[in-house]
Amino acid sequence: MKLISWNVNGLRACVKKGFEDFFKEADADIFCIQETKLQEGQIDFAPEGYECYWNYAEKKGYSGTAVFTKQHPLKVWNGIGIEEHDQEGRVITLEFEDFFFVTVYTPNSQSELKRLEYRMKWEDDFREYLQKLDREKPVIMTGDLNVAHEEIDLKNPKTNKKNAGFTQEERDKFTELLNAGFVDSFRYLNPELAGAYTWWSYRFKAREKDAGWRIDYFVGSECWKEKIQRKSKKCRMADRLFLCFGKFERASERCEDFDRCDGIGSLSNRIRNIKYAGHS
Repeated sequence: MKLISWNVNGLRACVKKGFEDFFKEADADIFCIQETKLQEGQIDFAPEGYECYWNYAEKKGYSGTAVFTKQHPLKVWNGIGIEEHDQEGRVITLEFEDFFFVTVYTPNSQSELKRLEYRMKWEDDFREYLQKLDREKPVIMTGDLNVAHEEIDLKNPKTNKKNAGFTQEERDKFTELLNAGFVDSFRYLNPELAGAYTWWSYRFKAREKDAGWRIDYFVGSECWKEKIQRKSKKCRMADRLFLCFGKFERASERCEDFDRCDGIGSLSNRIRNIKYAGHS
């Protein structure tokens, strides 16, 4: 299976920049997006051969997620079953025969960390939600998690330690998630690879300076670890477990080789052989 995750930062604007062409070219089995920033009926996007699932925020032009899948899921639901968290269109879960697929757009702690306290509550509740799923069958969770886990995951760690996305509190919560039985697929394969970013600020010429952050992830149940295999030596960002793309500006630039990466893709992974025996 080929899986793609992408924070589009507004789907209506993204469609005008070649999203549909990339969607067709990618030919993913499951394609999920975050930060759609739209309401029902505001876009006519129903790709042939895919079932489409949307989760809209109650607030207009804010947040939102979507999943497009070739495979018919057994069940689909929005949110995590907690009203406090389910007003912003942040989570969609698809249940398949052998695994759960979850896409998420994690709340940003915002400037001056105005929403950090809420973020901490979200992290605990979302982790418990994933653990509940994992007790039933393996989980693939992907999306914009709004956290750079370690100093290696952003260009300027020293100047960002008190900024949203790199506070010690947020980083510790991601550590708790991994310790709860999950694995960061990219960092598992590339424990020391720096410069692997999925987001760049629009400010301070961040893209030009490659002052990026790795905040988009594919996280899987611990039992998937042995299935992760590097795709090739040439493409340092690639493996065969997942396929993930981060935020970007132009749909026409695709990352095939990390050394030349300046387009939409900062992680490129794939999944094969999704049946896992002995999961408990």
